[in-house]
Amino acid sequence: MTSNILCLPFRQSSSLALSDAIKRYISNKYDQHPDMFKQDLRVIDALRRDAVHVSEPHTSGIKKIAAYAAQLSWMGGKFPIDIGADFTWYPALGYNTDRPISQDNLKFELANVLYNLAALYSQLAISSNRSTTEGLRSACNYFCLAAGVLSHIKTEIVPQMRSTPPEDMDEATLESLVQLMLAQGQECFWQKAVMDGYKDASIAKLAAKVSDFYGAAGNWGVKSEAISSEWIHHATAKHHHFVAAAQYRQACDCLEKRKYGEEIARLRDSIVCVNEALKEARYLNRVVLGDLNGLKNKVTEDLKRAEKDNDLIYLNPVPPKSELKILERAEMAVAKVPKEVAEPAAFIGDHGEFGPPLFAKLVPFAVHVAASIYEERRDRLVNTNIIDELEVLTTKIHDTLRSLNLPGSLQALEKPLGLPPSLTSHAEEIRQADALRRLERSFSDTARLKASDRATFEEGREFLQSEASENQRLLTKYGTDRWSRADSKSAAPKLYAQVDEIDGYLKSAANSDEIVVSKFRECEDMLRILSGSDRDIGEFVPSSRRVTITPKLEGEVSRLRDCVTEVSRLESRRRRKIEALREKARKDDINDSILSEAARLEREFPSQTMVPAHFEDFFEKRLEKYDSDLEALKSEAEEQDRLTARLQEANASFVAARKGDTSSREREQALQRLENAYFKYKEIVNNLEVGRKFYNDLAKIVGKFRDGCKAFLYERQEEAARLESDLSIPSLSSLSIGHHAPPPAQPYQSSNDNYAPSSHQQTYSPAPAPPADNIPRPLVDTRPAPRPYANQEIPAPIPTRSPVAPMQSPPPMMPTTWDPAMGIKFGAPASSSNPAPNPNNPNSRAPQNTTGQAPNPNPNPNPNPNQGWSGQTAATWDPSKGFKFG
Repeated sequence: MTSNILCLPFRQSSSLALSDAIKRYISNKYDQHPDMFKQDLRVIDALRRDAVHVSEPHTSGIKKIAAYAAQLSWMGGKFPIDIGADFTWYPALGYNTDRPISQDNLKFELANVLYNLAALYSQLAISSNRSTTEGLRSACNYFCLAAGVLSHIKTEIVPQMRSTPPEDMDEATLESLVQLMLAQGQECFWQKAVMDGYKDASIAKLAAKVSDFYGAAGNWGVKSEAISSEWIHHATAKHHHFVAAAQYRQACDCLEKRKYGEEIARLRDSIVCVNEALKEARYLNRVVLGDLNGLKNKVTEDLKRAEKDNDLIYLNPVPPKSELKILERAEMAVAKVPKEVAEPAAFIGDHGEFGPPLFAKLVPFAVHVAASIYEERRDRLVNTNIIDELEVLTTKIHDTLRSLNLPGSLQALEKPLGLPPSLTSHAEEIRQADALRRLERSFSDTARLKASDRATFEEGREFLQSEASENQRLLTKYGTDRWSRADSKSAAPKLYAQVDEIDGYLKSAANSDEIVVSKFRECEDMLRILSGSDRDIGEFVPSSRRVTITPKLEGEVSRLRDCVTEVSRLESRRRRKIEALREKARKDDINDSILSEAARLEREFPSQTMVPAHFEDFFEKRLEKYDSDLEALKSEAEEQDRLTARLQEANASFVAARKGDTSSREREQALQRLENAYFKYKEIVNNLEVGRKFYNDLAKIVGKFRDGCKAFLYERQEEAARLESDLSIPSLSSLSIGHHAPPPAQPYQSSNDNYAPSSHQQTYSPAPAPPADNIPRPLVDTRPAPRPYANQEIPAPIPTRSPVAPMQSPPPMMPTTWDPAMGIKFGAPASSSNPAPNPNNPNSRAPQNTTGQAPNPNPNPNPNPNQGWSGQTAATWDPSKGFKFG
């Protein structure tokens, strides 16, 4: 039924087994079995089915939609927004209502469900009995609730979607709808005030605020791609209508207060505003148009009366509009968010209106995220802040030993023949570890991981390049004026930033890999010797002659040996400490503790959605157990500095005591090279382990990058297909309103100037063109164009005939009484194929030209004077043929 207010249509959704997606997600991501939640899975499917099938304005639908929305809000704390369910919804507004939108996003589902709740409130307002004050109060309340739900979607739900909202849920569209709902709620209250007989001044304030709301709705609607032109024209007309109504009511108040000049000024302004509203008449329904015409008639009558009375009686000056006081506003319509939408947790519980919370026994997703965050922080603290620092200290002391040529110089002096015990143990360790093959396998595995990461990264970059080249092709094809969507880098700035970031990671890792390989090449020969038998090592290490050790030298040797032994003990103790620290981190199971903390948070803050940030204090307290290890690191560094100083001092004394002895120099160098190769091997193993971990972590990053690029490519392809489809519709300037048909056949006209057919000549003129707003507009524009056929097929152009030159009016008929001056013309012979028309038979006349071409006024080009009217040769007059007067 036609009404002077608008309601929101419902959004439609495709059927979906949400329980299947939830079951799969629990199986893949959680440690709990989905069979634990059979009842919850059945309930969630039933709730969705009931909510999406609400299509009638009945109050029972409020609970159905609100209950499903409340459970979705609760589930947001248990699951991530992407659980593997493609929620498909059809837009309710705009020009693409037949194109479904699918997103794997719980917040997208919640936004659509709440939109339907707002639509239901608006339709309940329309169905209220607005002929009574109670019905108007109810309608006003429903409109305020609809505005509140839409405002909640705009401020709370859409920002959490983490994706581009549909075009009918962007900021401009939602704000326009909020203002429209408030305008209609305020209008209902204004109408109630009129029915209740409020004072004119109060009614004027209410009407002025109605006008403000409608003006804001129209302004935001112009910025939206989804608000139709009919609604924009409706809001514009209503804006001017209520400005006029406010001025009229204020004029009535002026009359009561005997301000006759101001009364006339306000009535005149009211007429101007009504006329502004009537400019939209072609777009308005009959109810709105009737309201405007009724107001115009009333204001016109009052203005005539006021001007007459003032001219004859009061003689008050009429102030200009600029001197009129601006009308005050009385705002009675306020957006009200329903409590079941603002605080859904209050309605969920064992005795709650919406039933018990679903999946309550499932560990919240925020807890899983928080546990992952803690593990990441713990590992970073242990590995980076402690273990890596200890490894750096170990590397420093190895560098110091290498620079002092230790322990090779001691070993060559103490054991001039055979192999030192420490070298023998190192060689045995190398052989048992199969060091060379282990390193080769590690290099191969690292290269394979690196190649896989690089291939995944290049695949993602190719997706971006493909999208960019396709967008450039379409930009070249349509030009910047028509192809106005954002370029590739502006559409996906994060992805393009990741390109440089990941490429930097790979280049830095490649440089590190080259350094590790060069380390291996430097010590590869020595490692091959260490991997051989003791005999092979003995052949490499030359023997030296026994040196006479003086008491002084013996003391320096003993002192240096003690320092080297102390260094070896420090290194062994450090290795044990590292292993103990790693074991401590492995046993640091946070699951039970974090579940207890989550339960405490749920008890203390039941209405608050749990997020990982709530566990920050818990994290800090939990990580305090590693403070002792951080303190031990500092003492370890201080101890090493003291030991290094002693070692350097003892070595300096040892070198001074051996000054001039070069008998064991070659053996010393050989032993030192083997010792250096052993320590280099340990360093390379550690480097390769770090590299393997790095490439495994990078694999997750490039995998997400590749998936993001792929999704971006598909999204842009769909968008481009829609835009191309829209651009394929011809513009108004190229639309042909009618088909040019061939000129209609003209009646046959006799060569006899004295004869004309008795039938009236028909003249065809082009059919009037339909109004511009009945022509489908192109869908790509800076703002929505009028389109009443949004849900229909585009009407075919109306065929019209081409205009033809008007035929000459027939000459006046000659008198039927014969005059001798007229002469006599004889009829055609009986054998003529075109018999002359019988003047006594009105149905007998010259044959019509059916060829569609203009008749030849002189069919016979041979101007033979002996030929008569019919173009046949003159014959002897037959009395039976009669004669005809011209």
